[in-house]
Amino acid sequence: MDLESALQISASGLKANRAWIEVTASNLANVNTTKTANGLPYQRKTVIYQASPADGFQGVLASAMGGDADKVKVVDVVPDGSDFKQVYDPGNPDADQNGIVQKPNINPVQEMANLVDASRSYEANLAALETAKNLAIKSISIGAGA
Repeated sequence: MDLESALQISASGLKANRAWIEVTASNLANVNTTKTANGLPYQRKTVIYQASPADGFQGVLASAMGGDADKVKVVDVVPDGSDFKQVYDPGNPDADQNGIVQKPNINPVQEMANLVDASRSYEANLAALETAKNLAIKSISIGAGA
């Protein structure tokens, strides 16, 4: 794998992790949102990723040979299909006639774990990007010194 592919792969990972962090932060921010514009509680969202071959001849060649020159991209951000939580809170203005309030299908503990996971993945991609950059700089300095 060449340095350009390494940079592209790390950059695509950073972009995907940033999207995951943004979606997770949105989920956490709306954990108590019982009514949105459509009249329903906020629905948890999740990110869908897809691996795609790296650009250029080297990426196509590496993919054809079973290599790992795949980039990752965010295909979509989709709502979670799980049921809303139902909480008995007759004093809530959003409660039905039985005092039940529908709350978002968000588990704050799970979202915090996702946030830590996404942050660590972001840091790993950043470290890989930094290493590739340092290798490129060293290669240039070696070539200039010869």
